[in-house]
Amino acid sequence: MMDEQNFKKRADDALTSLHRALVSAADDYGFDVDLNAGALGVEFEDPPAKFVISPNTPVRQIWVSAHAKSYKLDWDIVENAFVHAESGDTLKQLVEKAISKQLKEEVTL
Repeated sequence: MMDEQNFKKRADDALTSLHRALVSAADDYGFDVDLNAGALGVEFEDPPAKFVISPNTPVRQIWVSAHAKSYKLDWDIVENAFVHAESGDTLKQLVEKAISKQLKEEVTL
């Protein structure tokens, strides 16, 4: 397992990059994005929903809460990204799919 400092750096970089991509797409797709205390929130008005993306330092994972489910992503050395083990999706891919499902249209970040 990676050390805490290394995890925090990678998690911060991943969330900052995702935040930039979400902000760029927010107006086109009609959702709001908020980065607060290291956690990302994505809010939808129609249909109403909120997704939360946050680092969980003790277990060195990024957790995504969307569609009443929790996804836990671990650092993958090969992908050089946080990856959901069950689906093989990177953080960005997982969030794209969750937003696409929410909006019932293909979303690209």
